[in-house]
Amino acid sequence: MHVIGLILAIILFVIGLAGTILPVLPGAPIIFLGMIVYGLFTGFSNLTWGFFIWQAIFTVLTFAVDYLASMWGTRRYGGSKTALWGSAIGMIVAIPVLGPAGIVLGPFLGAFIGELLFSRSPDQALRTGVGSLIGLIGGSALKIAIEITMIIWFLVII
Repeated sequence: MHVIGLILAIILFVIGLAGTILPVLPGAPIIFLGMIVYGLFTGFSNLTWGFFIWQAIFTVLTFAVDYLASMWGTRRYGGSKTALWGSAIGMIVAIPVLGPAGIVLGPFLGAFIGELLFSRSPDQALRTGVGSLIGLIGGSALKIAIEITMIIWFLVII
């Protein structure tokens, strides 16, 4: 049973990492699920409550990174508060409308439109939109680092 649990966990880890790179699936929660599946197959023999609490914190942290990284990029490239709100709203609205492409295009378009509404020039609006993309890319890299840390910690203790 131990081997089956490990195989299923690794499959979920790969799907989770893929979901972070190709943002269709929530990466960290799927990785966390892999750890729970493994625990169910092994009676949670090596996985403590403390381990799961920290893994849950890391999982929540990846969601915070999504939000904060896009905001940072928008702000770093001169975006107004309207652009920050536009970036956040753009991500929420664009995902159901554009699917996976909405994760990339939503913050960009939201920041761009927000800046235009704030009476900025199209050049500044474009710069701010690009900043939101840079934040998104940096955030994705940080999320992958967090997820790899989660997986390594799991593999070390099993």
